[in-house]
Amino acid sequence: MFSTDEVFLRLAGSSFRQGFHLGRDEYLYCQNRGSEVVSQHAVDFIARRLAPAEPENDGKQTPMRGHPVFIAQHATATCCRGCLAKWHGIAPHVPVTQGQQEYIVAVILRWINQEMQRSLPPASRRATKKRADRRQQLDLF
Repeated sequence: MFSTDEVFLRLAGSSFRQGFHLGRDEYLYCQNRGSEVVSQHAVDFIARRLAPAEPENDGKQTPMRGHPVFIAQHATATCCRGCLAKWHGIAPHVPVTQGQQEYIVAVILRWINQEMQRSLPPASRRATKKRADRRQQLDLF
């Protein structure tokens, strides 16, 4: 394993990894639920989806959206066993140790913490359009 500082320096050099940011919904989720809840979710997701020696659907087990931890996993290359091996030096095909799981969660939470220092992201165009459609429908009655 590498130090988290070293990993974040390496991740900064990847335009793919730097393209991930919390959307408005995920940002508000973190803000409303708090760090303890998000931290517990990260612990649970890593234990269930990443820690087994041969995770189910490895390489496809982490959705690209829907939860701040999922986005953080892609941003920090903690999304699958292949990325863990390449970016973090965690061997594939063996169970992830408790210490390694704690390291992975620390990396994820550090990224989320950094994202929460940014301004609230604007609403997506899709969400704005849905709200406008609802207002329009309400005007009909």
